[in-house]
Amino acid sequence: MKPVFLILSLLLSLSGLAQRTAPRTELGGMVVDSATAKPLGQASVSLLNARDSSYVTGTVTDNDGLFMLRNLASGSYRVLVTYLGYRNGSQLVAVKPGEASVQVGVLRLVEQSQQLGEVVVRQESAPVTIRQDTVVFNAGSFKTQPNAQVEALLRKLPGVEVSRDGTIKANGQTVNRVLVDGKPFFGTDHRMATRNLPADIVDKVQLFDQSSDLSSFSGIDDGNREPTLNLTLKPDKRKGYFGQNELGLGTARDDQANRYSGRLNLNRFSANNDGRRKQISLIGQANNLNQQNFSLGAGGPSGPVGNPEGPGGAGPQSPTNVIEVRAGGVNYRSDGRRNDSRRNKHGHRAEIAMSYFLTQGITVTDGQSRRTSILPERPLTTDASLYSQNRQLNHRFNARLDWQLDSLTNLRLTPGLVWQTADFTSRLSSRSVLLGNGMGSAVQPVNTGETAFNSAQTGFNGTNNLLLTRKFRREGRTLSVNLNSVMTDGQTQALNRSTNTFFDSTGTNPSSNRLNGQIGQASFTNQHVLTLSYTEPVSFTQKVELRYVYSINNSHADRQATDQNEATGLFDRVNLPLTNRFGSSFGAHRAGATFQTQRLRYKWAVGLDAQQAHWQLHNRTDQTAEQRSYVNLLPNALFSYTFSGNRNLRLQYRTRLSVPSVGQLQPVLDNTNPLQIQVGNPRLDPEFYNTLVLVYNAATRFSNQSFSAFASVNQSNNRISTATIISPAGVQTTQPVNAGGFWSAYGSVAVGRTLQPSKLGLTFTTNLGLSRSRSFINGDANETINRSVGQGVRLQSSYNEHLDYGLSGNLTYQTASYSLLPNQNAAFWWQHATADLFWKLPFRLALTTDLTYTGTTGRAAGFNQRFVLWNAALSRHFFKGDTGELRVQVFDLLNQNRSLIRNTTDTYIDDVQNRILRRYLLVSFVYNLRQFGR
Repeated sequence: MKPVFLILSLLLSLSGLAQRTAPRTELGGMVVDSATAKPLGQASVSLLNARDSSYVTGTVTDNDGLFMLRNLASGSYRVLVTYLGYRNGSQLVAVKPGEASVQVGVLRLVEQSQQLGEVVVRQESAPVTIRQDTVVFNAGSFKTQPNAQVEALLRKLPGVEVSRDGTIKANGQTVNRVLVDGKPFFGTDHRMATRNLPADIVDKVQLFDQSSDLSSFSGIDDGNREPTLNLTLKPDKRKGYFGQNELGLGTARDDQANRYSGRLNLNRFSANNDGRRKQISLIGQANNLNQQNFSLGAGGPSGPVGNPEGPGGAGPQSPTNVIEVRAGGVNYRSDGRRNDSRRNKHGHRAEIAMSYFLTQGITVTDGQSRRTSILPERPLTTDASLYSQNRQLNHRFNARLDWQLDSLTNLRLTPGLVWQTADFTSRLSSRSVLLGNGMGSAVQPVNTGETAFNSAQTGFNGTNNLLLTRKFRREGRTLSVNLNSVMTDGQTQALNRSTNTFFDSTGTNPSSNRLNGQIGQASFTNQHVLTLSYTEPVSFTQKVELRYVYSINNSHADRQATDQNEATGLFDRVNLPLTNRFGSSFGAHRAGATFQTQRLRYKWAVGLDAQQAHWQLHNRTDQTAEQRSYVNLLPNALFSYTFSGNRNLRLQYRTRLSVPSVGQLQPVLDNTNPLQIQVGNPRLDPEFYNTLVLVYNAATRFSNQSFSAFASVNQSNNRISTATIISPAGVQTTQPVNAGGFWSAYGSVAVGRTLQPSKLGLTFTTNLGLSRSRSFINGDANETINRSVGQGVRLQSSYNEHLDYGLSGNLTYQTASYSLLPNQNAAFWWQHATADLFWKLPFRLALTTDLTYTGTTGRAAGFNQRFVLWNAALSRHFFKGDTGELRVQVFDLLNQNRSLIRNTTDTYIDDVQNRILRRYLLVSFVYNLRQFGR
């Protein structure tokens, strides 16, 4: 029996060895939306036995919709794909012995709300749907005027607000990233997409918080999210020629220049059957109408160094200056083959995108302001007027290379480059007084000032992000390397002339001093962040990420100030208090882990990082150096749940460390405005923030209702605040300091509903804000509490193609209270209402008009406003398809347009009034190119 047992054991061992060494098969495919061909990431893929439907293995798709099942034995299987909001998809597949790889191709899932019969949609999609943490707006449910741009479509979406300068807010969050079919368009400038692409080519608008590239690959949420809009194009609009081109001339009032407008917009999109797409876009613009289809200076160095503080700031729906622009650029994008492993000229599978954009802008600011500064006893009021002109020239280049080196390895390279020159001129006049304290004291003059400032600036900004990713044979095991680099270099030469007069404590006996100085400033920053990430599956639904991050930030700032020698007329007298050379080097090692569980309906993750940082500060002027060390724990957590009935909830907690800039650290006086001096503080510590975010979205398919809520809380015990010293002469010296007790809370709720059968869209939006911060004035702590509540309502019609109208209103109430001077507590209202109408008339005529009412109360005397801005245009269409248009437009028919803004800070309240565009007439010809399917 013993020999028989040994023989049987040997045979079983050889059989097992044969099974282990037999070749195993890989099975791959791709999951996409049937209507848009958009890849569906995080779809659940299950492999079932074809005979009895027993479960064999499974996985989820990546962000490109791709999946791979490995180590399969020969046999017959059924691939089952499930995705929330879509019908299940399945396909039979046979794995033959000896096959190394089997491809099931593209699996197209159909939305549950669609009823397909011979590829024709029988039922319209709901206006708003929820797919996990993504809100999807069906563009066809929000009608726009013929030849309107994407921005007009966004204004009609529930919970989305677009201001006159193109700033987008969704559920209270600012959206700075807009993608087209999941890819950037003209780099990172969102206005290039929203103001240059026509609305009628958009099929759906997706709103979500986009994770970082590294997080998208690994599947582990790192907390680095950015509010994002993705425009998915209609399948029949992805191939063809389109664009809008315009030439217009007009007249204005006698005190303004004649108006002109020119625009070039040509796009060629193509899509091949093998999945490759190409895009070429040419964009040009020139006008003096404050119209920008781009962000002026986006991605470049900051504004002019030493800009005197005067009228400025920004407010809702309020322009602040007059801008003349000239711009032109080109964008190119080419996708590699998605479903073919054959090499093209760029490699196995490559995507290349490049853009270059040249802009020239002349910005004129002409305004008056009244600032009330908080003092322990009596408030200081400063009336100022500022005229400035800033001429900027920007060269902007962006590129992106996605290169699939093999089936498991991918390289992404995203460089960007901005080169900028600017010439800045300003004239500032101010007068400061101490107000009466209500006990019989009179207004007391403190000082007056006249400042002329001129500067010339050149700046360079280079960025690059390199991401190398590698998947392994075991599903869920990945390795990635990410290197993010930023380099800035700026040079400024400035001339500052100022005459200031000071009064004594009785408001008499004036004395004057004069400044005539030259300033040279150079700044340089070199920053690198290297991240290594390794993910390992613990089970089918759980995985862990191990990561290491090394970051280094080197910054230098050299400031040389010289006064004019009256004897020689040369600027050869070094002003030591205004001269300094300073450097900062912040290096940190961070290591941590995140454990994540993901099921069909929910996902949760918890993580912890430990960071050790070393900070070197070097004052090269007095040859002193300081070294500091910091150890911090950085926890993070995430919970996301998708409920039945088209609802999703996400709750996220994260911590972050923010290092002061070299400008905040450098111990040198900046007297660009000699009455409002800035000085750095080398004793600053990094800020540590705790942030909690809640996002909830819900939509009902059949009653056409949507609901979205956003809430966030920020807290810090060492936030960088300000310490202001106001001398008896009224000179304010402000320095950044760390202060505790900061927290802020913000909430936004949007409720939308489509009223049938009238096709009226009704949206209610509520915003709430509350914050507490601490600052210091003349050594005394001042606690500031800001509160705001706003209610908005919008009614938007989609009556028919001949008539379209909309009504909206917003009422906002704000308060600011100061512990140091309670009698300066402020409360004010802001009212805003709009009405717009599009009416298609006989004889191919069309009337477009809009009214905007703005009103404020509670501001300083002379700075409250009530005015109506009325614009109207009559157009006549020509050519086949109404592609030609002759338009007569009148801007500000009532000649009431104005800009009045309130800025509220920890230490002062500022009311600002600026000169802006007033009434003008413009006659223009517009040609809309529309040739699709070619």
